[in-house]
Amino acid sequence: MKARLTVDSQEGIPVWQKILRPAQQWEDKDDLLDVLYWLRQILSIVFGVTMGLLQLTGFVAMTTYVALTTAAVVVYVTLYQKVDTEELGGLWEVAKEGFMSAYALFLISWIVFFTAAQDG
Repeated sequence: MKARLTVDSQEGIPVWQKILRPAQQWEDKDDLLDVLYWLRQILSIVFGVTMGLLQLTGFVAMTTYVALTTAAVVVYVTLYQKVDTEELGGLWEVAKEGFMSAYALFLISWIVFFTAAQDG
């Protein structure tokens, strides 16, 4: 897996450079799905810390997290990278890529920072 994240075998461009450049060609769709997975993990930590420090609770925090991270991933694929979601298995596949592990990470970071802010 490490080799796939460092260099795209078709073009010789490091994947991390393709992440930052708009409208790249993704010969290996698994590379793009890996990027979506890790993007969602990073967003989960950011949103968990932010919502914990802002003391958001319950339904509002969870709904906001789901809506914003799903929108961010879909916008990244469709508008920034200009990839047809059907090439990746459809919009549902893009939206759920890495969702459960990212949601768990969000919950952990949210709870830790929420508790720390209350004890503060």
